[in-house]
Amino acid sequence: MDIRKIKKLIELLEESSLSEIEIVEGEESVRLSRAPVAAAPVQMPHMQLPPNVQAAAWSAPSQAAPTTHAAAAPQDEEVETVPEGELVRAPMVGTFYAASTPDADPFVSLGQQVSEGETMCIIEAMKMFNQIEAETSGTVVAILVENGQPVEFDQPLFVIR
Repeated sequence: MDIRKIKKLIELLEESSLSEIEIVEGEESVRLSRAPVAAAPVQMPHMQLPPNVQAAAWSAPSQAAPTTHAAAAPQDEEVETVPEGELVRAPMVGTFYAASTPDADPFVSLGQQVSEGETMCIIEAMKMFNQIEAETSGTVVAILVENGQPVEFDQPLFVIR
């Protein structure tokens, strides 16, 4: 199921007086509910939803500043902060891939000019490969995740200036 469809469903739920919506497409299903914050978390076997859908089921994202490309720095080293610019964020939970295949060159590299709509990476979610595109034109000044790394919803992936 496309993340845009899920976002539209979230908007419909927020704008309506409904307390719950469940959609089934083939083997995939999504249930959106206005559960109170004190409610027990609901396990979604097929898909995880953005944090504003069911806040009780998600922990708050880490407030630590993301690092630039060397994300695996030892703890005793000083961590770099994210450069200023437009953040390209993960629209879903999944696995980050910098290239279309393990042998291929990455879609983008540091210092590369990108155009709006240009593919920057792939996020694999539920065995589906989703191309993540640049939302603005500019120069890639930081790559904030490593190839093959799991990413969270709304996690910064790139900085474009």
